[in-house]
Amino acid sequence: MRITLEELRASNDLVIDLLEIISLEGQHYMARLTLDGRELLLSDKRGITSLFRSAWQLQDTLASFRVRETQVVHPSAYHEMVGMEPAEIEPLRIRVQKEKDQREKP
Repeated sequence: MRITLEELRASNDLVIDLLEIISLEGQHYMARLTLDGRELLLSDKRGITSLFRSAWQLQDTLASFRVRETQVVHPSAYHEMVGMEPAEIEPLRIRVQKEKDQREKP
């Protein structure tokens, strides 16, 4: 599923549970948002995935929204790069920010 920035802005009391900043080849990044258990790709009005030049640009674009957790996701092509058969490798995930659970003690 896809969602536009305009649709996000039109939602009242919107909370993004997880913002995944997915690293792509060519120094581009795309946003996958988890809202109420649904995964949505940030896209334009024509349904084309929005691409950003940096993780910072993407975070700045979504700065006005409440985001509970942000992760940079970097898929690996290591096996192919060293001449091995492609293999299923979990992507590298780097937590950038996470809201503290209100039940947690400081």
